Amino acid sequence: MAQKKLQRFADIKTFANVLEYPENMPGKWHDFFKNENPVILELACGRGEYTIGLAKLFPLQNFIGVDVKGNRMYIGAKKCLEENRTNAGFLRTQIERITEFFGPGEVDEIWITFPDPQLRISKAKKRLTHPRFLRLYQQILKPSGVIHLKTDSPDLYLFTKKVIELYDLTIVEDCNDVYKQPEVKEELKIKTHYESLDIARSNKIHYLKFTLPAVIKNIDDHLQEQLRNEQPA
Repeated sequence: MAQKKLQRFADIKTFANVLEYPENMPGKWHDFFKNENPVILELACGRGEYTIGLAKLFPLQNFIGVDVKGNRMYIGAKKCLEENRTNAGFLRTQIERITEFFGPGEVDEIWITFPDPQLRISKAKKRLTHPRFLRLYQQILKPSGVIHLKTDSPDLYLFTKKVIELYDLTIVEDCNDVYKQPEVKEELKIKTHYESLDIARSNKIHYLKFTLPAVIKNIDDHLQEQLRNEQPA
């Protein structure tokens, strides 16, 4: 297995659709895709199923899967090359460094699909919908840009709703049980490897679509205190 990982790390260095910690990339993604189409990110993309699925559904948009784990990213990147899918690419980096690679307003939308919910309260700041991350997204999103969260974790779903309320974010769509809806949007039917595992065992898929205000409040200590107070005794 270790040898396989090493080979994958070596292979993605040769993939034209993968950039690893690239320098001087802000403002240059339209050059990368060779068009002026909107740029959409999938954060913590894993094997890239959602990045690929969205790219298939929306050929006039550009999609970038972002993750630090090159071994997983290899799977999606290789598939895109095999399918000659030119509107999907991959960026290998930590999400904490996302502002190093995109300029202000360069990103139209962000998808966060089945991320690690970081269930321990002490790790709440690692949740990808924590205000710490939202402030990073705000630096690269267009003013009208939206954030999508799709998760099987009720804890992450409710946490994000709490953040939306406390920080005066705006909900565009809120669905507590995606597959129970009379009509499910095509982009919500895409399934990742992690969705199929049903790690949370919730039997529900939650979805939120929201926008950020012009200024995100700095009340993170208050949020953390609330989380601690709501912890079961």
